[in-house]
Amino acid sequence: MISAVYFINLKGDILIFRTYRDDVSRPAADQFRLQVIAAREFRAPVKLYDNTTFLHIRHGNVYIVAATKHNVNTTMVFQFLYTLVEVMKSYFGGKVDEQTIQQNFVVIYELLDEMLDFGYPQNCTADTLKMYIIHGTQKTELLLGGKKSERAPNVPVQVTGAISWRREGIKYRKNELFLDVMEKVNVLVSSQGTVLKSDVTGSVQMRSYLSGMPECRFGMNDKLVMEKEGKSTVRNRRKGDGIAIDDVQFHQCVKLGKFDTDRTVSFVPPDGEFELMKYRCAENIRLPFKLHSNLKEHGRTRMDINVKVKSSFSNKLFGQSVVVKVPVPHHTSHCDIRIPIGKAKYEADQNAIVWKVKKFGGEMEYDMQAEVTMSSTLTEKTAWSRPPIEMSFSVPMFTASGLHVRFLKVLEKSNYQTTKWVRYDTANGAYLNRL
Repeated sequence: MISAVYFINLKGDILIFRTYRDDVSRPAADQFRLQVIAAREFRAPVKLYDNTTFLHIRHGNVYIVAATKHNVNTTMVFQFLYTLVEVMKSYFGGKVDEQTIQQNFVVIYELLDEMLDFGYPQNCTADTLKMYIIHGTQKTELLLGGKKSERAPNVPVQVTGAISWRREGIKYRKNELFLDVMEKVNVLVSSQGTVLKSDVTGSVQMRSYLSGMPECRFGMNDKLVMEKEGKSTVRNRRKGDGIAIDDVQFHQCVKLGKFDTDRTVSFVPPDGEFELMKYRCAENIRLPFKLHSNLKEHGRTRMDINVKVKSSFSNKLFGQSVVVKVPVPHHTSHCDIRIPIGKAKYEADQNAIVWKVKKFGGEMEYDMQAEVTMSSTLTEKTAWSRPPIEMSFSVPMFTASGLHVRFLKVLEKSNYQTTKWVRYDTANGAYLNRL
Protein backbone atom coordinates (compact mmCIF):
# COMPACT_ATOMS: atom_id res chain seq x y z
CA MET A 1 0.00 0.00 0.00
CA ILE A 2 1.45 3.44 0.90
CA SER A 3 5.20 3.21 1.47
CA ALA A 4 5.85 6.80 2.65
CA VAL A 5 4.18 10.17 3.21
CA TYR A 6 6.01 13.45 2.57
CA PHE A 7 5.20 17.09 3.33
CA ILE A 8 7.14 19.28 0.84
CA ASN A 9 7.11 23.08 0.58
CA LEU A 10 7.17 25.03 -2.69
CA LYS A 11 10.99 25.21 -2.59
CA GLY A 12 11.25 21.43 -2.61
CA ASP A 13 12.31 21.08 1.04
CA ILE A 14 10.92 18.08 2.90
CA LEU A 15 9.24 19.39 6.06
CA ILE A 16 8.13 16.03 7.46
CA PHE A 17 8.27 12.48 6.13
CA ARG A 18 7.15 9.14 7.53
CA THR A 19 8.18 5.83 5.98
CA TYR A 20 6.08 2.68 6.45
CA ARG A 21 8.01 0.36 4.12
CA ASP A 22 11.64 0.18 2.98
CA ASP A 23 10.98 -0.16 -0.75
CA VAL A 24 11.06 3.57 -1.66
CA SER A 25 14.57 4.74 -2.47
CA ARG A 26 15.95 8.11 -1.47
CA PRO A 27 17.07 8.98 -5.07
CA ALA A 28 13.48 8.57 -6.28
CA ALA A 29 12.22 10.94 -3.59
CA ASP A 30 14.96 13.45 -4.44
CA GLN A 31 14.00 13.27 -8.12
CA PHE A 32 10.40 14.11 -7.24
CA ARG A 33 11.61 17.05 -5.11
CA LEU A 34 13.66 18.42 -8.02
CA GLN A 35 10.58 18.27 -10.24
CA VAL A 36 8.68 20.38 -7.69
CA ILE A 37 11.40 23.03 -7.73
CA ALA A 38 11.79 23.08 -11.53
CA ALA A 39 8.11 23.26 -12.45
CA ARG A 40 6.28 26.57 -12.07
CA GLU A 41 2.94 24.79 -12.23
CA PHE A 42 3.19 21.20 -11.05
CA ARG A 43 -0.22 19.96 -12.18
CA ALA A 44 0.05 16.19 -12.79
CA PRO A 45 -1.25 14.50 -9.60
CA VAL A 46 0.50 11.20 -10.34
CA LYS A 47 4.21 10.89 -11.25
CA LEU A 48 6.38 7.81 -11.81
CA TYR A 49 10.14 7.87 -10.99
CA ASP A 50 12.45 4.86 -10.53
CA ASN A 51 9.48 2.45 -10.57
CA THR A 52 7.96 4.44 -7.69
CA THR A 53 4.57 6.12 -7.99
CA PHE A 54 4.13 9.50 -6.31
CA LEU A 55 0.56 10.70 -5.73
CA HIS A 56 0.22 14.23 -4.42
CA ILE A 57 -2.19 17.03 -3.62
CA ARG A 58 -1.43 20.67 -2.91
CA HIS A 59 -2.89 22.55 0.03
CA GLY A 60 -1.82 26.17 0.26
CA ASN A 61 1.98 26.32 0.11
CA VAL A 62 2.53 22.61 0.88
CA TYR A 63 2.56 19.47 -1.25
CA ILE A 64 1.32 16.33 0.55
CA VAL A 65 2.76 13.28 -1.20
CA ALA A 66 2.15 9.54 -0.89
CA ALA A 67 4.77 7.21 -2.41
CA THR A 68 4.28 3.54 -3.30
CA LYS A 69 5.73 0.77 -5.44
CA HIS A 70 2.52 -1.27 -5.46
CA ASN A 71 -0.50 -1.25 -7.75
CA VAL A 72 -2.64 0.70 -5.29
CA ASN A 73 -6.21 1.96 -5.42
CA THR A 74 -5.46 5.51 -6.58
CA THR A 75 -8.83 6.88 -5.51
CA MET A 76 -8.38 5.55 -1.98
CA VAL A 77 -4.89 7.11 -1.68
CA PHE A 78 -6.20 10.53 -2.72
CA GLN A 79 -9.13 10.12 -0.35
CA PHE A 80 -6.66 9.44 2.47
CA LEU A 81 -4.59 12.54 1.60
CA TYR A 82 -7.66 14.80 1.63
CA THR A 83 -8.86 13.18 4.86
CA LEU A 84 -5.44 13.81 6.39
CA VAL A 85 -5.78 17.51 5.56
CA GLU A 86 -9.26 17.65 7.15
CA VAL A 87 -8.00 15.94 10.32
CA MET A 88 -5.11 18.39 10.56
CA LYS A 89 -7.54 21.30 10.10
CA SER A 90 -9.63 20.03 13.01
CA TYR A 91 -6.50 19.92 15.19
CA PHE A 92 -4.91 23.21 14.15
CA GLY A 93 -7.90 25.57 13.95
CA GLY A 94 -8.64 25.12 10.25
CA LYS A 95 -5.16 26.19 9.13
CA VAL A 96 -2.64 23.91 7.40
CA ASP A 97 0.47 25.55 5.96
CA GLU A 98 4.25 25.35 6.18
CA GLN A 99 4.44 27.26 9.47
CA THR A 100 1.70 25.17 11.10
CA ILE A 101 3.45 21.94 10.11
CA GLN A 102 6.80 23.11 11.50
CA GLN A 103 5.21 24.18 14.79
CA ASN A 104 3.19 20.97 15.28
CA PHE A 105 5.43 18.26 13.80
CA VAL A 106 5.17 16.07 16.93
CA VAL A 107 1.36 15.89 16.72
CA ILE A 108 1.52 15.26 12.94
CA TYR A 109 3.88 12.30 13.49
CA GLU A 110 1.43 10.89 16.04
CA LEU A 111 -1.44 11.31 13.57
CA LEU A 112 0.49 9.60 10.77
CA ASP A 113 1.31 6.67 13.10
CA GLU A 114 -2.34 6.22 14.07
CA MET A 115 -3.94 6.82 10.66
CA LEU A 116 -1.68 4.38 8.75
CA ASP A 117 -0.50 0.95 9.85
CA PHE A 118 2.21 -0.52 7.59
CA GLY A 119 0.84 1.74 4.84
CA TYR A 120 -2.81 0.73 5.24
CA PRO A 121 -5.35 3.38 6.34
CA GLN A 122 -6.80 2.56 9.74
CA ASN A 123 -8.50 5.17 11.91
CA CYS A 124 -9.11 8.41 9.99
CA THR A 125 -11.90 9.93 12.09
CA ALA A 126 -10.93 13.17 13.83
CA ASP A 127 -13.32 12.70 16.77
CA THR A 128 -11.86 9.29 17.59
CA LEU A 129 -8.25 10.45 17.17
CA LYS A 130 -8.85 13.31 19.58
CA MET A 131 -9.68 10.79 22.29
CA TYR A 132 -6.03 9.79 22.67
CA ILE A 133 -3.99 12.30 20.60
CA ILE A 134 -4.47 15.45 22.67
CA HIS A 135 -3.38 18.86 21.44
CA GLY A 136 -3.58 22.51 22.49
CA THR A 137 -6.31 23.50 24.93
CA GLN A 138 -7.29 19.87 25.58
CA LYS A 139 -3.78 19.10 26.86
CA THR A 140 -3.76 22.24 29.05
CA GLU A 141 -7.10 21.32 30.65
CA LEU A 142 -5.88 17.83 31.46
CA LEU A 143 -2.60 19.10 32.98
CA LEU A 144 -4.46 21.63 35.16
CA GLY A 145 -6.96 18.99 36.25
CA GLY A 146 -9.89 20.92 34.84
CA LYS A 147 -11.39 17.82 33.23
CA LYS A 148 -11.21 14.16 34.03
CA SER A 149 -10.48 11.98 31.04
CA GLU A 150 -12.72 8.94 31.05
CA ARG A 151 -12.02 8.22 27.43
CA ALA A 152 -8.75 6.29 27.66
CA PRO A 153 -10.24 2.96 28.85
CA ASN A 154 -12.66 2.99 25.89
CA VAL A 155 -10.05 3.66 23.21
CA PRO A 156 -9.59 0.02 22.04
CA VAL A 157 -13.34 -0.50 21.83
CA GLN A 158 -13.79 2.81 20.05
CA VAL A 159 -11.11 2.16 17.45
CA THR A 160 -12.01 -1.45 16.70
CA GLY A 161 -15.78 -1.15 17.12
CA ALA A 162 -18.40 -0.93 14.40
CA ILE A 163 -19.22 2.70 15.28
CA SER A 164 -15.86 4.42 15.34
CA TRP A 165 -17.30 7.90 14.73
CA ARG A 166 -19.17 8.08 18.07
CA ARG A 167 -17.96 7.29 21.57
CA GLU A 168 -20.12 5.82 24.30
CA GLY A 169 -21.21 7.61 27.45
CA ILE A 170 -22.19 10.96 25.90
CA LYS A 171 -24.70 12.86 28.05
CA TYR A 172 -26.61 16.11 27.52
CA ARG A 173 -29.13 17.84 29.75
CA LYS A 174 -31.15 18.90 26.72
CA ASN A 175 -31.20 16.58 23.73
CA GLU A 176 -31.40 18.47 20.44
CA LEU A 177 -31.04 17.56 16.77
CA PHE A 178 -30.66 20.18 14.02
CA LEU A 179 -31.13 19.37 10.32
CA ASP A 180 -30.33 21.97 7.65
CA VAL A 181 -31.10 21.42 3.96
CA MET A 182 -28.76 23.75 2.05
CA GLU A 183 -29.10 24.10 -1.72
CA LYS A 184 -27.39 26.06 -4.49
CA VAL A 185 -29.07 26.77 -7.82
CA ASN A 186 -27.08 26.85 -11.05
CA VAL A 187 -28.93 28.18 -14.09
CA LEU A 188 -28.21 29.72 -17.48
CA VAL A 189 -31.08 31.61 -19.17
CA SER A 190 -31.00 32.91 -22.75
CA SER A 191 -31.79 36.51 -23.70
CA GLN A 192 -35.27 35.32 -24.79
CA GLY A 193 -35.97 33.86 -21.34
CA THR A 194 -35.42 30.19 -22.23
CA VAL A 195 -33.73 28.06 -19.58
CA LEU A 196 -30.70 26.53 -21.32
CA LYS A 197 -29.47 24.49 -18.36
CA SER A 198 -30.26 24.23 -14.69
CA ASP A 199 -29.43 22.02 -11.73
CA VAL A 200 -29.37 22.06 -7.95
CA THR A 201 -26.52 20.89 -5.72
CA GLY A 202 -27.55 20.33 -2.15
CA SER A 203 -26.33 19.03 1.17
CA VAL A 204 -27.92 18.00 4.45
CA GLN A 205 -25.96 19.45 7.37
CA MET A 206 -26.63 18.16 10.88
CA ARG A 207 -25.79 19.11 14.44
CA SER A 208 -26.32 16.34 16.95
CA TYR A 209 -26.43 16.92 20.70
CA LEU A 210 -27.92 13.61 21.80
CA SER A 211 -27.19 11.40 24.80
CA GLY A 212 -26.26 7.75 24.59
CA MET A 213 -26.10 5.82 21.33
CA PRO A 214 -29.28 6.86 19.44
CA GLU A 215 -30.41 5.77 16.00
CA CYS A 216 -31.87 8.51 13.80
CA ARG A 217 -34.15 8.02 10.83
CA PHE A 218 -34.65 10.66 8.19
CA GLY A 219 -37.15 10.42 5.34
CA MET A 220 -37.58 12.69 2.33
CA ASN A 221 -39.99 12.95 -0.57
CA ASP A 222 -38.02 10.64 -2.83
CA LYS A 223 -39.80 9.98 -6.14
CA LEU A 224 -39.59 6.20 -5.80
CA VAL A 225 -41.18 6.23 -2.34
CA MET A 226 -43.91 8.71 -3.25
CA GLU A 227 -44.93 6.73 -6.35
CA LYS A 228 -44.97 3.54 -4.33
CA GLU A 229 -47.24 5.05 -1.68
CA GLY A 230 -49.47 6.65 -4.32
CA LYS A 231 -49.16 10.14 -2.85
CA SER A 232 -47.75 11.92 -5.89
CA THR A 233 -50.46 14.45 -6.72
CA VAL A 234 -50.23 17.85 -8.36
CA ARG A 235 -51.89 19.73 -5.53
CA ASN A 236 -49.51 18.15 -3.03
CA ARG A 237 -46.44 19.50 -4.90
CA ARG A 238 -45.91 22.33 -2.46
CA LYS A 239 -45.76 19.98 0.49
CA GLY A 240 -43.25 17.72 -1.18
CA ASP A 241 -44.14 15.83 -4.33
CA GLY A 242 -41.68 13.13 -5.34
CA ILE A 243 -38.36 14.41 -6.66
CA ALA A 244 -35.63 12.56 -8.54
CA ILE A 245 -32.36 12.72 -6.62
CA ASP A 246 -29.09 12.04 -8.45
CA ASP A 247 -25.48 11.55 -7.37
CA VAL A 248 -26.20 10.91 -3.68
CA GLN A 249 -23.19 10.71 -1.35
CA PHE A 250 -23.58 9.72 2.32
CA HIS A 251 -21.56 10.06 5.49
CA GLN A 252 -20.04 6.78 6.67
CA CYS A 253 -22.57 6.57 9.51
CA VAL A 254 -25.48 5.93 7.10
CA LYS A 255 -26.74 2.36 6.70
CA LEU A 256 -26.69 1.96 2.93
CA GLY A 257 -28.64 -1.31 2.97
CA LYS A 258 -31.56 0.38 4.71
CA PHE A 259 -31.56 3.19 2.15
CA ASP A 260 -31.55 0.75 -0.78
CA THR A 261 -34.48 -1.15 0.73
CA ASP A 262 -36.97 1.59 1.66
CA ARG A 263 -35.11 4.88 0.86
CA THR A 264 -34.90 5.76 4.55
CA VAL A 265 -31.70 7.38 5.76
CA SER A 266 -30.93 5.50 8.98
CA PHE A 267 -27.80 6.35 10.99
CA VAL A 268 -26.12 6.64 14.38
CA PRO A 269 -24.98 10.28 14.31
CA PRO A 270 -21.52 11.54 15.26
CA ASP A 271 -21.48 13.98 18.15
CA GLY A 272 -21.55 17.61 17.00
CA GLU A 273 -21.61 18.97 13.45
CA PHE A 274 -21.27 16.82 10.33
CA GLU A 275 -22.50 16.57 6.73
CA LEU A 276 -25.01 13.74 6.45
CA MET A 277 -25.39 13.65 2.67
CA LYS A 278 -24.82 15.47 -0.61
CA TYR A 279 -27.05 15.27 -3.66
CA ARG A 280 -27.84 16.76 -7.05
CA CYS A 281 -31.11 17.36 -8.91
CA ALA A 282 -31.52 18.22 -12.59
CA GLU A 283 -35.29 17.85 -13.12
CA ASN A 284 -38.26 20.09 -12.23
CA ILE A 285 -36.10 22.88 -10.81
CA ARG A 286 -38.08 25.72 -9.23
CA LEU A 287 -36.17 28.92 -9.91
CA PRO A 288 -36.59 31.35 -6.98
CA PHE A 289 -36.12 34.41 -9.24
CA LYS A 290 -37.01 35.01 -12.88
CA LEU A 291 -35.25 37.80 -14.68
CA HIS A 292 -36.08 39.54 -17.97
CA SER A 293 -33.82 42.09 -19.60
CA ASN A 294 -34.10 44.47 -22.53
CA LEU A 295 -31.20 46.40 -24.01
CA LYS A 296 -31.43 49.12 -26.67
CA GLU A 297 -28.37 50.75 -28.16
CA HIS A 298 -28.56 54.33 -29.45
CA GLY A 299 -25.45 54.78 -31.51
CA ARG A 300 -22.03 54.18 -30.00
CA THR A 301 -22.33 56.45 -26.99
CA ARG A 302 -25.67 55.62 -25.33
CA MET A 303 -27.82 52.64 -24.40
CA ASP A 304 -30.93 51.91 -22.34
CA ILE A 305 -31.10 48.86 -20.07
CA ASN A 306 -34.31 47.56 -18.47
CA VAL A 307 -34.13 44.63 -16.03
CA LYS A 308 -37.19 43.07 -14.39
CA VAL A 309 -36.78 40.70 -11.46
CA LYS A 310 -39.71 38.60 -10.23
CA SER A 311 -39.71 36.30 -7.21
CA SER A 312 -41.53 33.01 -7.81
CA PHE A 313 -41.69 31.71 -4.23
CA SER A 314 -44.55 32.14 -1.75
CA ASN A 315 -45.48 35.58 -0.48
CA LYS A 316 -44.93 34.26 3.05
CA LEU A 317 -41.21 33.97 2.30
CA PHE A 318 -38.57 36.52 1.35
CA GLY A 319 -35.16 36.64 -0.26
CA GLN A 320 -32.17 38.04 1.62
CA SER A 321 -29.10 39.93 0.35
CA VAL A 322 -30.30 39.96 -3.25
CA VAL A 323 -27.68 41.40 -5.61
CA VAL A 324 -28.17 41.86 -9.37
CA LYS A 325 -24.99 42.62 -11.30
CA VAL A 326 -25.75 44.08 -14.74
CA PRO A 327 -22.66 44.38 -16.99
CA VAL A 328 -21.97 47.53 -19.01
CA PRO A 329 -19.20 48.38 -21.55
CA HIS A 330 -15.80 49.11 -20.03
CA HIS A 331 -15.71 52.62 -21.54
CA THR A 332 -18.90 53.68 -19.69
CA SER A 333 -18.64 57.19 -18.30
CA HIS A 334 -22.02 57.73 -16.56
CA CYS A 335 -25.16 55.79 -15.55
CA ASP A 336 -28.55 57.29 -14.71
CA ILE A 337 -30.28 54.57 -12.64
CA ARG A 338 -33.92 54.39 -11.46
CA ILE A 339 -35.06 51.67 -9.06
CA PRO A 340 -38.17 51.20 -6.84
CA ILE A 341 -36.38 49.41 -4.00
CA GLY A 342 -32.89 48.94 -2.59
CA LYS A 343 -29.72 50.67 -3.77
CA ALA A 344 -28.03 50.70 -7.16
CA LYS A 345 -24.67 52.07 -8.19
CA TYR A 346 -22.33 51.95 -11.16
CA GLU A 347 -19.13 50.16 -10.12
CA ALA A 348 -16.38 51.12 -12.56
CA ASP A 349 -13.93 48.51 -11.26
CA GLN A 350 -16.47 45.75 -12.02
CA ASN A 351 -17.76 47.29 -15.28
CA ALA A 352 -21.29 46.73 -13.98
CA ILE A 353 -24.32 48.28 -12.35
CA VAL A 354 -24.76 46.62 -8.95
CA TRP A 355 -28.33 46.58 -7.59
CA LYS A 356 -28.68 45.48 -3.96
CA VAL A 357 -31.92 44.62 -2.15
CA LYS A 358 -31.72 43.54 1.51
CA LYS A 359 -35.19 41.97 1.62
CA PHE A 360 -37.07 40.84 -1.50
CA GLY A 361 -40.68 39.74 -0.86
CA GLY A 362 -42.24 36.65 -2.40
CA GLU A 363 -44.43 36.97 -5.53
CA MET A 364 -43.12 40.50 -6.08
CA GLU A 365 -41.74 42.14 -9.21
CA TYR A 366 -39.37 45.10 -9.46
CA ASP A 367 -37.62 46.65 -12.41
CA MET A 368 -34.48 48.68 -12.86
CA GLN A 369 -34.09 51.23 -15.64
CA ALA A 370 -30.70 52.65 -16.55
CA GLU A 371 -29.47 55.12 -19.17
CA VAL A 372 -25.83 54.38 -19.88
CA THR A 373 -23.55 57.00 -21.41
CA MET A 374 -20.26 55.85 -22.94
CA SER A 375 -17.21 57.83 -23.91
CA SER A 376 -16.44 57.90 -27.62
CA THR A 377 -13.08 56.23 -28.34
CA LEU A 378 -11.41 55.91 -31.72
CA THR A 379 -9.44 52.86 -30.60
CA GLU A 380 -12.57 50.81 -29.89
CA LYS A 381 -12.63 48.26 -32.73
CA THR A 382 -14.21 45.13 -31.23
CA ALA A 383 -17.91 44.93 -30.38
CA TRP A 384 -19.04 44.61 -26.75
CA SER A 385 -19.30 40.91 -25.83
CA ARG A 386 -22.41 41.39 -23.61
CA PRO A 387 -21.48 39.28 -20.55
CA PRO A 388 -24.44 37.67 -18.71
CA ILE A 389 -26.26 39.26 -15.80
CA GLU A 390 -25.21 37.67 -12.51
CA MET A 391 -27.44 37.28 -9.49
CA SER A 392 -26.75 36.34 -5.87
CA PHE A 393 -29.30 35.73 -3.10
CA SER A 394 -30.40 33.59 -0.20
CA VAL A 395 -33.99 32.37 0.32
CA PRO A 396 -34.67 30.81 3.76
CA MET A 397 -37.27 28.01 4.07
CA PHE A 398 -37.31 27.36 0.31
CA THR A 399 -35.83 24.50 -1.74
CA ALA A 400 -35.38 24.81 -5.49
CA SER A 401 -35.33 21.03 -5.90
CA GLY A 402 -38.58 20.58 -3.98
CA LEU A 403 -36.92 18.36 -1.36
CA HIS A 404 -39.02 18.07 1.78
CA VAL A 405 -38.31 16.34 5.10
CA ARG A 406 -41.17 13.90 5.65
CA PHE A 407 -40.05 12.69 9.05
CA LEU A 408 -37.11 12.85 11.46
CA LYS A 409 -37.11 10.29 14.27
CA VAL A 410 -34.74 9.60 17.16
CA LEU A 411 -34.78 6.12 18.73
CA GLU A 412 -32.89 5.49 21.96
CA LYS A 413 -33.32 2.79 24.62
CA SER A 414 -33.96 5.32 27.42
CA ASN A 415 -36.73 6.89 25.27
CA TYR A 416 -35.85 10.49 26.21
CA GLN A 417 -37.54 13.56 24.69
CA THR A 418 -35.71 15.18 21.77
CA THR A 419 -36.12 18.70 20.41
CA LYS A 420 -35.79 18.57 16.61
CA TRP A 421 -35.20 21.51 14.28
CA VAL A 422 -35.48 21.49 10.47
CA ARG A 423 -34.35 24.42 8.32
CA TYR A 424 -34.19 25.01 4.56
CA ASP A 425 -32.10 27.52 2.63
CA THR A 426 -31.52 28.09 -1.08
CA ALA A 427 -28.67 30.26 -2.35
CA ASN A 428 -27.25 31.05 -5.77
CA GLY A 429 -24.60 29.07 -7.54
CA ALA A 430 -23.83 30.23 -11.07
CA TYR A 431 -27.09 32.15 -11.62
CA LEU A 432 -26.67 33.72 -15.07
CA ASN A 433 -29.02 35.48 -17.50
CA ARG A 434 -27.79 36.47 -20.94
CA LEU A 435 -28.41 40.02 -22.16
